[in-house]
Amino acid sequence: MRRIIFAIMLIASVAFAKKPNVIVFYTDDHGWADLGIHGMADDVKTPHLDQLARDGVLCKHGYSTAPQCCPSRAGVMTGKYQQRFGFGHNGEGPLPLAETTLADRMRAAGYRTGMVGKWHLEPNWTCSDWIKDSLGVGNATAKTKIPFRQILPYYPGNRGFDEFFKGEMYRYWANYDLDGNDLEKDGEWKNMKGYRLDIQTDASLAFIDRNKDEPFFLYCAYFAPHVPMEATENYLSRFPGEMPERRRYALAMISAMDDGVGRIRERLKELKLEKDTLIFVIADNGAPLKIDMEDIPISFPGGAWDGSLNTPWVGEKGMVMEGGVRVPYIAAWPGTFPAGQVCEDPVITLDVAPTCLAAAGAPIPAELDGVNLIPRFSNAQRPLPGRDLFWRFWGQTTVRRGDWKYIWLGDGREMLFDLSSEKHEHENLIAKHPEKAAQLKEALVKWNNELKPRGIPPALFNDQEVKWYKHYLNLAQ
Repeated sequence: MRRIIFAIMLIASVAFAKKPNVIVFYTDDHGWADLGIHGMADDVKTPHLDQLARDGVLCKHGYSTAPQCCPSRAGVMTGKYQQRFGFGHNGEGPLPLAETTLADRMRAAGYRTGMVGKWHLEPNWTCSDWIKDSLGVGNATAKTKIPFRQILPYYPGNRGFDEFFKGEMYRYWANYDLDGNDLEKDGEWKNMKGYRLDIQTDASLAFIDRNKDEPFFLYCAYFAPHVPMEATENYLSRFPGEMPERRRYALAMISAMDDGVGRIRERLKELKLEKDTLIFVIADNGAPLKIDMEDIPISFPGGAWDGSLNTPWVGEKGMVMEGGVRVPYIAAWPGTFPAGQVCEDPVITLDVAPTCLAAAGAPIPAELDGVNLIPRFSNAQRPLPGRDLFWRFWGQTTVRRGDWKYIWLGDGREMLFDLSSEKHEHENLIAKHPEKAAQLKEALVKWNNELKPRGIPPALFNDQEVKWYKHYLNLAQ
């Protein structure tokens, strides 16, 4: 009997010590309103995401580190404010090779690592400084050709990912196929047929099936509802009736991602991995409204409203107002995180890396800027320690402390908002609370002095920023 009891205790201890799988879903230009459980939009349908939130933690104050995709992805992938290594906006890429990624760290912790979908951390023609240093080209344009051999070191397979299916539309750099077969170890191009979001889900399922017997880390970066907009009749038919076509397509694309998350969770259940898997779902930034949300033809492939909404927040992609950086944010780990939680503490994508590393039993490097969320999410009664959250983008920089948010603009204007107020960013309170503004400004200046380049952005406000802030705050130019 004593031997039987010891064996049972040993099995239990091994099961408890098992490293959980980790999946991070990252959506693209997906506004805060377009998560059904938020209750902001009657037309959105996200039953699987809503159920994931009910099974875990819905973070009402979830943030990305930037209102634009490349720097936001650099932040989540390193666990550091991306401005620390000079990646403040899209044109300041690529992600430096000297930076250690979350995939690097999870691989070192004994995980098989996989990446699917949009990477966007490699060099492209907008990376003017990198192009000048690497190619000797002073004025790059969209026609500037970067040799693939100089891009490849920045691809997922060289940034900590064992397996990858990298791509946005129908051409993917991959080292396995959708049937689970090996391709060239270092990768090869695959032209795919089907619907881009279904392809990305299928690639995620193939990765899980290939690695179901050992702990895995999967980063699935869906390319939606980002333009160019497209959807199949299967998804479009779910949204009949009168509405802007761009809204219909956004809803369809979000529905396709929602189906994908549902399919992946179902596979985890089939494999008896549901309770052994930590899942995050987060958007990279707010929706680009283009101010007036013009319903231009879907056939237009360029920058336009992507049909998504940021309600009730002020602003949009490209702004440090809430509409640009406050995003859908869900965390679930059935059996470890009590279900049905609504977290009112501010959290940020920087918290993903330390949380994943803690779950893996790996050390959390001091250089990371986020916090481990497991103690908070495992015990809903334990609030997160107070901390400041910061942003800097173009000529805008801001800090949130508790419910207070201070913004400094490149044209010299300053604003103070109480985010707990019904007016949130509709009412500038700086004249009523100058002492609070001064405290937050001091912290913001100190943080900016730690970045690259150092210091508050110069007195510079570009034309787009002028238009945004004039529209959303009705401020004089």
